[in-house]
Order: sequence, then C-alpha cells, then structure tokens
Amino acid sequence: MPTSGIHETAGKASAEEGIVLLDGPDGVAVAMTADAAEGTGQELIRAALEARNQTKDTHVE
Repeated sequence: MPTSGIHETAGKASAEEGIVLLDGPDGVAVAMTADAAEGTGQELIRAALEARNQTKDTHVE
C-alpha cells in the first residue's frame, strides 16, 4: 500500500531544444541541462538500488 506523499508512478522525461524536461507526479516539472539530467539519472538509479537493499534488509527473518 502506498504511503501518503510517496509516489509509485515514474516521471516522464523528454528533450526539447537541448534541454531535458522531467514531468513528475502532482505537476512537478523540472528543466535541466543534458549533463544535469544524466547526473540526476545516475543518482536516481544509485538511490533506487540502495532503497531496494534497505527493504530487503528489513524483511529478513
């Protein structure tokens, strides 16, 4: 069950005129350079892996 304020739907990214646009839940919109978007993507993947490992750790019996 989702926790209030925590979203389960992925944002949508697109590129327009050399700028990366990220549309997230609840109307969140961010415009970034390609370098900033690439760094953000890498950080999101790193954090997602860390969060999954934390979840696995809490379910060990």
